[in-house]
Amino acid sequence: MKRFIQTIKNIFKIEDLRKRILYTLGIILIYRLGTHIVLPGVHPGALAEFSKQASDGLLGLLDLFSGGAFSNASIFALGIMPYISASIVIQLLTLVVPYFQRLQKEGESGRKQITKYTRYLTILVVAIQAPAYIANLEGQFGRQALSDAMLDTHILGISAFALTSFILLIAGTLFLMWLGERITDNGIGNGISLIIMIGIIARLPNAFYYEFVSRVSDMNGGPIVFILEILVLLIVIAFSIMLVQGTRRIPVQYAKRIVGNKQYGGTRNFLPLKVNAAGVMPIIFAQAIMFLPLTFVNMSNTSGSGFWYSFISYRGLGYNIIFFIMIILFTYFYTAITINPSQIAEDLKKNGGFIPGVKPGKQTAQFIDDIMSKITLPGSFFLAIIAILPAIVGSVFEVNQQFANFFGGTSLLIMVGVVLDTLQQIESHLLMRHYDGLTKTGRIKGRAGGAY
Repeated sequence: MKRFIQTIKNIFKIEDLRKRILYTLGIILIYRLGTHIVLPGVHPGALAEFSKQASDGLLGLLDLFSGGAFSNASIFALGIMPYISASIVIQLLTLVVPYFQRLQKEGESGRKQITKYTRYLTILVVAIQAPAYIANLEGQFGRQALSDAMLDTHILGISAFALTSFILLIAGTLFLMWLGERITDNGIGNGISLIIMIGIIARLPNAFYYEFVSRVSDMNGGPIVFILEILVLLIVIAFSIMLVQGTRRIPVQYAKRIVGNKQYGGTRNFLPLKVNAAGVMPIIFAQAIMFLPLTFVNMSNTSGSGFWYSFISYRGLGYNIIFFIMIILFTYFYTAITINPSQIAEDLKKNGGFIPGVKPGKQTAQFIDDIMSKITLPGSFFLAIIAILPAIVGSVFEVNQQFANFFGGTSLLIMVGVVLDTLQQIESHLLMRHYDGLTKTGRIKGRAGGAY
């Protein structure tokens, strides 16, 4: 406890780190306030039924990622997920379109151009999703929860409610994207990831409360079962941390070099390769794509049955099989983007390093690629199992869905990955100023570097 208090004091002794943390907290406060600003024309008191609807299936997950803004009919209702979807498309284009491949190799100028295209595509994604959300509000409640004046007033054949909501939903998502970029540039941690994580954490107290009440009031196991659920949850968190931090160390020998009267190299070191180099990105990518059927269902006013509906039930077998496969594929895809064996082999060669028993150059690159393929397979399966764990827990053990969403799955892995990544940045600031780190036994290992 004494060490923890001293670490907090050290954090606030560093002026730059203190400013970054306070700046980040300020941005987070703005975000949380925005989730409670309701779209013009919506009566907040009449949203209880919509909140109930948004607690089931993929709507519940979407509400979770938006920090409750979806069920609040907030200006941030669509959250940051449209930006994630746009980023997925742009990253895929960098693999198959020569123009985007050139941009990726142009350094900072190319990155700025790619960011600009991502923003434009985000507007397009929100422009597709916003009408579906507005149509769902109008179809579910009509004049019960919406202003008569705004429904009856038409501009260019569109109701004033639909037009203003459409503009505000686009502006809300773009504003969230801008807030995330401000955190990344001037705060601590990765802004987009933090916004997603804060939205998830905001729903955590309610999830615990409703699960406890359901266990006690319905005589469904009582407090003992609830305590057992918490213990199992802690075990899952421990395994999730192991997944994020796990590495395979490859021994690297540095050759002796004599320059003048000094000797360089001759040392032995290790090349750490992450078991899950992609971090939580495969789950975020897969989840963003799994939200697409929800958009089509809302736009077509499909009832709770049929082909499309089978993909918006997070406990459905078809949904979880597709989700499982997509996570494995995205894990390999994102690992291929993050880890470049040829570049690693070239860097080793330039620095006089080699892997014992493997020739430098192409054979070293092939060796590293083989190792990555072998360790990525179990890592991707473990990641996919944790991702579908909420559906298993919710279906088999009848756990409340809001609580089940934290029982592994996307939400838990995002929280674990982002927290470790943020703590790693804080620790780097401490060590750079010659203060003790956050832990006694070595440095914190964050998730693999990613876009979010």
